[in-house]
Amino acid sequence: MSPVRVRFAPSPTGYLHIGGVRTALFNWLFARHEKGVFILRIEDTDRERSTPEAIQTILDGLKWVGLDWDEGPLYQTARLALYKEHAARLMTDGKAYHCYCSEEELEARRTEALARKELPKYDGRCSRRSGPVPSGISPAVRFMAPQTGQTTVDDLIKGQVTFDNAQLDDLIILRSNGLPTYNFGAVVDDAVMRITHVIRGDDHLNNTPRQILLYRALGYDPPQFGHLPMILGPDKVKLSKRHGATSVLEYEEAGYLPEALVNYLVRLGWSYGDQEVFAVPEMIEKFTLDRINKAPAAFDPEKLLWLNSHYLKHADVKRVADLLVPFLRRQGLLAAHGQPDQTWLERLVKAFRERSRTLLEMAQQAAPYCQDSIAVDPEAATKFLTASLKPAFTKLIPALDQVPSFEHDELERAFKSVIAETGLSMGKLAQPVRVALTGRTASPGIFEVMMLLGRQRTVARLKKAIDLMR
Repeated sequence: MSPVRVRFAPSPTGYLHIGGVRTALFNWLFARHEKGVFILRIEDTDRERSTPEAIQTILDGLKWVGLDWDEGPLYQTARLALYKEHAARLMTDGKAYHCYCSEEELEARRTEALARKELPKYDGRCSRRSGPVPSGISPAVRFMAPQTGQTTVDDLIKGQVTFDNAQLDDLIILRSNGLPTYNFGAVVDDAVMRITHVIRGDDHLNNTPRQILLYRALGYDPPQFGHLPMILGPDKVKLSKRHGATSVLEYEEAGYLPEALVNYLVRLGWSYGDQEVFAVPEMIEKFTLDRINKAPAAFDPEKLLWLNSHYLKHADVKRVADLLVPFLRRQGLLAAHGQPDQTWLERLVKAFRERSRTLLEMAQQAAPYCQDSIAVDPEAATKFLTASLKPAFTKLIPALDQVPSFEHDELERAFKSVIAETGLSMGKLAQPVRVALTGRTASPGIFEVMMLLGRQRTVARLKKAIDLMR
């Protein structure tokens, strides 16, 4: 049995979207599970829309989610001679022919066929052409598809799907500019690259009978096909940009961890019992095609956020701290080239990892701890910063300012001394102090807040709070 060889073959005409990443992931996991080969092929023959920037975005997206390839990236534009050679072979064997029909003629015939309520497919007239070749026209090349019988796809996910050959027309395989069409380029590449399994979205299922006929006409054995169920938005409509971020790199910019997105995507159409959280080695060990669902999968942003918060809580603190720095910069909380103290940064992560679902949320919550001055929520100030607390704050300021070490135990000792002296409860003093120090009513523990702010900022904010007390 030949080793498994699979490929991911994006077209660089836009961003790498979530559906594409899931297709790449399923191919990658299958290859790794079977100890096979994962190939990256860039189908860049749409010269008007394919751009170097889009290619780089694809490469960056795959690298971010950790999908490494064994061969490639291979570019179709570097293989044009190969497609022409295969098209010439079909012409020689009488299985393909030149087509001189213009776009206008084809569109007129399609319109007429639809008006007659007929299938708008090419009528094959150029295959019957005789006489001199029209001058000044660069012909396309069409594959002569059989019009009788059926073509059956033994789909590894959907089961057997049968198509009537009479529904298929003579598709163009080489355009008049010499570039291959999608169906022809994919078949030639998959055959030459010895691809054993084609795993892709089910929007390609209707292409499969045409491709199987091309394989056979060229004398190649078709690979095995598996078509993944569609991804739907929460409204059960096909996932699109209107549902929110669909580009993989948008999730990086929004503060998601790559392992969270990978874990989420593997469960989007594949399952292993009721298990939700998978490390990558465990995915590789358990991934098989027979566990892929046939039904469409619904994208649930809240579940992705839940998974991301799980990974934030359990990820290495130093790694999360390093990842957080660009988000702090974007929030204007760090100078462009400023680098915060690593110990302080890791303390910040520990304080907020339980409260944050994304790195962006963590950076937003970190604002009061990175700024010299803050805005206090007016409603919170009215409720908690009352004149009756002036004596307690007046005692707390020197008590905190004089602690030998601005660490938890010393801060707690100073705090409790003021509580004992004033007769206030911990909550009656801690919540007003929290509002004074952060401007907010919710935060990590009060001593964690003080340690993050440091002595100078803590004392300055408590003094400023006294001025707000009415």
